[in-house]
Amino acid sequence: MTRPPLDTLPRTPQDTGADRDAAPGARRRRRFDPLPYLLVSPLALFIVALALVPAVFTIVESFFRVDALDPPTRFIGLGNFRSLLHSAAVRTAAGNTMLYVLIGVALSTVLGIVMAITLQHRFAGRSVLIAVLILPWALPGVVEGIVWSGIWDANSGLLNSVLTSLHLIDHYQTFLGHGRLETIALIELVQVWQITPLSALLVLASLQNIPHDLYEAAKLDGCSSWAAFRRVTLPLVRPGIAVAMVQAVIATLNVFDQPYVLNGAASTGSSVMAQTYFISFQNLDFGAGYALSLLVTAATLVLSFLVVKFVHRTVEF
Repeated sequence: MTRPPLDTLPRTPQDTGADRDAAPGARRRRRFDPLPYLLVSPLALFIVALALVPAVFTIVESFFRVDALDPPTRFIGLGNFRSLLHSAAVRTAAGNTMLYVLIGVALSTVLGIVMAITLQHRFAGRSVLIAVLILPWALPGVVEGIVWSGIWDANSGLLNSVLTSLHLIDHYQTFLGHGRLETIALIELVQVWQITPLSALLVLASLQNIPHDLYEAAKLDGCSSWAAFRRVTLPLVRPGIAVAMVQAVIATLNVFDQPYVLNGAASTGSSVMAQTYFISFQNLDFGAGYALSLLVTAATLVLSFLVVKFVHRTVEF
């Protein structure tokens, strides 16, 4: 004889009583518990007050004429954006900033990958080297600009001294402010020195997640070190590379400290964020400054999205 399915068997009074006993417990588990929300609410309110409120204020004020020398505040629609598009200084700064982005993202990503691969395997002094590597990233941008101004200085700079001692030049040269591309490249080298350690650590974190068995299998298949890097390491480390590139995009699009300290208000190396500062706090045209900040934010979001879309890939081991 075949036994009937369990779900067709008659339920005993004991089973029914157990269900009745379990029902109040289930109802108790479904009761609303306000404690987690109370614990999270201070941080949530702090984030809203610190980030969202200024963001909304910036968006709203970018459509108004906010000039301390020409009160009162009045609505002008897209007037601030039109004035920015017709400003030669803003267009020059936008071109400079795109060069900062191209140079900074490319160099920091390549150098970050090289450093991460170097630090992937344990060796003597590895921890000390990682600690030293983090130092440039931990320093404020203003401090780095001051330190590097002693290297690029035209009168007593270290670079001029070294090149003169090696007889590569016969007199001191002016490196910053002499040519646009040269100035942008030298200033961006300072920022690359700052952001590359973070890129290296992000890529290194992805490298640590790659199983060593994959490299052994690639070696058994006859892959060289370069082939294993192209076919194993590079595809599996793309999530870390994408995050490193996004942080480099954000840093280079919003570069301000290094150009301002090393080049001042000169147009040869001015960035968009430097122009935001000049428009807002020197010209006191806060409406146009809000509008330019909004444009930089939109450009940052768009470029970051493109990096994630074309570089990032989901990796499962």
